[in-house]
Amino acid sequence: MDLGLLYSGGKDSTLAALLLEDFYDVTLTTAHFGISDDWEHARETADDLGFDFRRLELDPDVAYEAVDRIREDGFPRNGIQHVHQHALEELAAADFAAIADGTRRDDRVPTVSRAQAQSLEDRHGVDYIAPLSGFGRGAVDRLVDTHLEVTVGPSEEIRRADYEAELRAIIAEEDGREAVRDFFPDHEQTYVTGVR
Repeated sequence: MDLGLLYSGGKDSTLAALLLEDFYDVTLTTAHFGISDDWEHARETADDLGFDFRRLELDPDVAYEAVDRIREDGFPRNGIQHVHQHALEELAAADFAAIADGTRRDDRVPTVSRAQAQSLEDRHGVDYIAPLSGFGRGAVDRLVDTHLEVTVGPSEEIRRADYEAELRAIIAEEDGREAVRDFFPDHEQTYVTGVR
């Protein structure tokens, strides 16, 4: 059965792919707005790990709507959630029998409620899988430390194919690089460089 997994090249989505590969024909799918070429790393990682890769172009208007929400709220949570829901809708409309993401049990954003998952399944005739939904951050980190090679660094320096990077780029372009710090807290990001 074909499964499209929303893929950033980071540890969570990579671990999700490894957990699903025995049960599905997994295609790592990077959703993006075409604002940056950060998806290239995700493609390279997918190739290195032996997974099929696909790009899923999202509606750029959704990115600008998300940035407007971030500015109104003063923090990124609702904007990122808006983009993730759009990405899941677009992935569900693609030609996969099942879709998945790398959301964990303790993620604050993005999240997918039971009602949202059932709605996606019912409206698009797909299965929605969240293979890390029973894993907390500590369990994920221990599995990653055991099985994956990763690069860790500040979110401004790590080039990943995730929504946050493109939303940061819009804010930097429109309001200046310093404005990004007004909305996005400094935190570390990861990207996967191989399997141990």
